[in-house]
Amino acid sequence: MPWSGLLFAPTLWEDLALALPGRPEAPSLELQLLLPGLWLGLVFGLAEMLNRSAQPGNGELARKVVHIGVGNVMVLAWWLSVPTWLGLGASLLFAGLMALSYRLPILQSINGVGRQSFGTLFYALSIGALILFFWPRNLPHYAVLGVLVMAWGDGLAALVGQRWGKHDYRVLGTKKTLEGSFAMALVSYLVVAAVLSVAQGPNLTTLLLVPLPVALLATGLEVFSSRGIDNLSVPLGSSLLAWALSAVG
Repeated sequence: MPWSGLLFAPTLWEDLALALPGRPEAPSLELQLLLPGLWLGLVFGLAEMLNRSAQPGNGELARKVVHIGVGNVMVLAWWLSVPTWLGLGASLLFAGLMALSYRLPILQSINGVGRQSFGTLFYALSIGALILFFWPRNLPHYAVLGVLVMAWGDGLAALVGQRWGKHDYRVLGTKKTLEGSFAMALVSYLVVAAVLSVAQGPNLTTLLLVPLPVALLATGLEVFSSRGIDNLSVPLGSSLLAWALSAVG
């Protein structure tokens, strides 16, 4: 269907209403494509605007906008019951664009911060791996959980460390701050508790027994990382540990 026809299709806006919390049935494929696409367009558009601004520090801020914003698309994918093939295909497409961006001057809002890192590529690959593993098992919330820990935990940890970090330390030659690491642990805990409470209901397991060790693991993986490998290790480790602990609990 052409985009003009998609946008003005009578059933599209009916499906949008059904996509609200408590929807009685799954949204259409058109809606599953449109809403994540619009969200990602907004994220990258804002990041490009920030990156082209002459204000100091906006390049790094643009990168964090993408880092956090792209992760949030997983909430939409979960909410809209996006099929496995669509989520996996989108993540592989994203990974291809990231790999291309290392060779060509594109996506400067992501790779224009002056340091060598494969973090964005690892980010895309981790999303694809989690969708491939958890979506067919009808456990999408574990994939969402891991990506959001990476998006919000690592994203805010970097911003907090840069803005308020006063106590530096180094691990494997990479500078960290105690303030940033604390932010990583706290945000990771809140993300895991929120996602599990929505998916399984609030209880001792979803509010404490799973979120606390996952937050500690995520923080440790972020601390002992370099060259962007935490964009792979944190989401995968967080999701798998949450899944294992929930099964035991």
